[in-house]
Amino acid sequence: MTSGRDIRLGRLFGADGKAVVVACDHGMFDGPHKGMEDIPAMLDRVGDGPDAILLSPGMLPRTSNFFGRRAAPLAIARLNFNSVFCFQWGYKQSVISNLYQPEDAASNGADAVLVCLTLKTGSEAVDARNVEIFADLCLKAHRLGLPVVGEYFPHSHLTKKPDEFHSEILVGCRMLAELGADCIKTFYTQRFAEVTAKCPVPILGLGAEKTPTDLAALKLAEQEMRDGAGGVVFGRNAVQASNPKAFVAALQDVVKRRATAEDACRAHGLTTA
Repeated sequence: MTSGRDIRLGRLFGADGKAVVVACDHGMFDGPHKGMEDIPAMLDRVGDGPDAILLSPGMLPRTSNFFGRRAAPLAIARLNFNSVFCFQWGYKQSVISNLYQPEDAASNGADAVLVCLTLKTGSEAVDARNVEIFADLCLKAHRLGLPVVGEYFPHSHLTKKPDEFHSEILVGCRMLAELGADCIKTFYTQRFAEVTAKCPVPILGLGAEKTPTDLAALKLAEQEMRDGAGGVVFGRNAVQASNPKAFVAALQDVVKRRATAEDACRAHGLTTA
């Protein structure tokens, strides 16, 4: 029997099995980023091009006009808080707290939820608690028919050497799949094809830091898709693009039609410089 989770996943990934997600949940941890000060206005600038928008639960009621329409992107609500994202405050322990329940997200109109996990924090107790929170939220979301986007975000990610970073992403993504995630949002690594090949659910590659140009961001997406990604989750690189709607359209071409970054730029009037 087809479940509500299957139906919602089908809407997210479509017939081609690929998804383009724009993230604007940064304010939940790191304050108002450029272009995300006014989320409803930001969504208007991005338009209906993404398959889904990742945002915080508190922004869902403020954006009902955007999501409450036919053919609008799906709404993915982030549930848990992770101090690893409080970059401005220099937090170092990657403590996760369960702030919202899946039923709260569903009642506010979410089509799916995102649950984050960070391990190798230096404390086995913190790691165990972080895993417990992930598993609990995943089970509760699935009981409601809500897909879970698992997010693996390494502890002290900026200080890790490429081999260590890749190894942790590889293990962390597999753990999320084993714990029940329906797809996984994570970083691109030096051997990303190994991550996607050894995980039984789709991996969505991050856009991460803002790149100097639209072309550089699209080249990252091209690399992620070449290495087996099931789609992408781009935040600042989409929202702060020279033309957000055109950038998302170009991103769709790269992700779903395997266009090169250069061809996608030209097709949608973005600079190739």
